[in-house]
Amino acid sequence: MDRRTFLASSLITTAGMAAGLPGDPIIGHGNFKYRINTNWCSGNPQQYPVKNCHEMVIDHTGKIYMTTDDTRNNIVIFNKDGKILSAWGHEYPGAHGLTLHDENGEEFLYIADYERHQVIKTRLDGTVVKVFEWPADAGVYGSQTEFKPTETAIAPNGDVVVADGYGKNYIIQYGQDGSVKKVFGGPEHLKNAHGIALDKRNKANPQWLVTSRADNKLKIFDMNGGVTGSVDLPGAYICRPVVHGSEVYFAVLISKLPWDSQSGFVLILNENNRPVSAPGGSSPIFRADGTLEPLYQTVQVFKHPHDVLVDRDDNIYVTQWNSGSVYPYRLERV
Repeated sequence: MDRRTFLASSLITTAGMAAGLPGDPIIGHGNFKYRINTNWCSGNPQQYPVKNCHEMVIDHTGKIYMTTDDTRNNIVIFNKDGKILSAWGHEYPGAHGLTLHDENGEEFLYIADYERHQVIKTRLDGTVVKVFEWPADAGVYGSQTEFKPTETAIAPNGDVVVADGYGKNYIIQYGQDGSVKKVFGGPEHLKNAHGIALDKRNKANPQWLVTSRADNKLKIFDMNGGVTGSVDLPGAYICRPVVHGSEVYFAVLISKLPWDSQSGFVLILNENNRPVSAPGGSSPIFRADGTLEPLYQTVQVFKHPHDVLVDRDDNIYVTQWNSGSVYPYRLERV
């Protein structure tokens, strides 16, 4: 029996403890350790049904917004104690990416819907403000159906930057009026461009962090769309990057194929984009040549984590895809 199989097998009992019972295990590594709270949300699935829970954001009042592709309530709103406050939205069958942006004191949501082939900008109550259509004049798409956006981020100048993660892997930069201003990335550089985030940790040199999920990489682009770096994360099929403080957080959907292998965990990179903790996964270990040993799930706290939200107290909220329609879990920083 190899090391990976032994560790995974020996932790079966611990994994069973992760059902919210007393004595929940603490997971993570180094300075990033967490107690699992699988019962953070006690919502009624008959009243607030979910299928796949995709992404979460938090507004300035502490309300948490989540996308689900259940058209009975595409946006579910929680408080930080896990109580469901309300829900809205019935017209977003592919509700996936969710970005919140403050624009002159008013916060807006950007919903990336890969089945509608659009990004929809709304107010927090669901009122539609603007629809960003497929980029017909970008020169890289022959039809609307080729464009399947999975994520958005907002540039420093207010442009809306969209990752076509389920389509052709281009990054499309729109003006707020919906005009296409720039196209970069694409299949030459990205494979399953699932997520994008603006990295402002170096204020003098903001960058785009873009997921290349299918080849276990985080790609770095400058503001002009040029590739400036790549972070190899073997064994980590990462979802969108979430920049919080000096770290970058990811939900790792799986650590091995097939896509429904139920082998996910959470991953945290430090200020140098070096893995420092993998809650639910193996400890990041670097070889003598500086390369990272493949990461893998050690405790099945999660099946298929799809997004993370980090609050002001550094707790992590985790949504899941294809995991029995469960509500988000919370990892409480210890």
